[in-house]
Amino acid sequence: MSTNAEREISRILITGSADGLGLGAAERALESGHEVIVDVRNERRRSAVEDLVARGARVVVGDLADLDQMRELAEQARALGQVDAVIHNAGTMNGSAILPVNVVAPYVLTVLLPDARRHVYLSSSMHVGGHARLEGLDWSGSTTTATYSDAKLLVTTLMAGLARRRPEVLFNAVDPGWVPTRMGGPSAPDDLDLGHLTQFWLATSDDAEALTTGGYWHHQRRAKPHEAVADEELQDRLIEVLGNNTGVTLP
Repeated sequence: MSTNAEREISRILITGSADGLGLGAAERALESGHEVIVDVRNERRRSAVEDLVARGARVVVGDLADLDQMRELAEQARALGQVDAVIHNAGTMNGSAILPVNVVAPYVLTVLLPDARRHVYLSSSMHVGGHARLEGLDWSGSTTTATYSDAKLLVTTLMAGLARRRPEVLFNAVDPGWVPTRMGGPSAPDDLDLGHLTQFWLATSDDAEALTTGGYWHHQRRAKPHEAVADEELQDRLIEVLGNNTGVTLP
């Protein structure tokens, strides 16, 4: 598929951009002439993105496991000007931050960056092993109440619900494959470039397929997600629960 028809988007926020898929997407965006905003967890982590900054990227600071810092990060991004697209790439596989980082942060940043016309969420093939439940989940991250697979099923469902409720915005989720990132490990067999290429393509391209919404993608091709992703009642309940637990409500 062609990636040459890249739309002139002025500013893209890419979370989890210090390494792996996020770094690849940020590098490709800078090479293509886009303005790029990258994030770091705290001031001590600025050195992790210094190469991107040297090439023109701007930095926002905030721990995506903490609700207040999610809000502050969104405020910092808005202060840099209109954010036109967001690649919600940040993720974690273990511990109590699984829900805040993988589900809550993408939701909060989506609502608090209302001018963005495209949102790309990081899913995983592991979402098919997740549980489509909302009961008993600790969204604050004080305790561990969900697995990585659960979180990826929920963020993919969130994407589908947002796409249905806000048809004027492009929402998509990407399964990058099992790629050799810090989480995937050095022996992962899939193609890292194809993983971040799909994120970047959905965030920027004018290709007809990239201008669609509500898709679950693997290597620039639509795939079929878990059947629960299409459950409109689950979608609406998830958006309601996230709004109630964060105080950040979808208009």
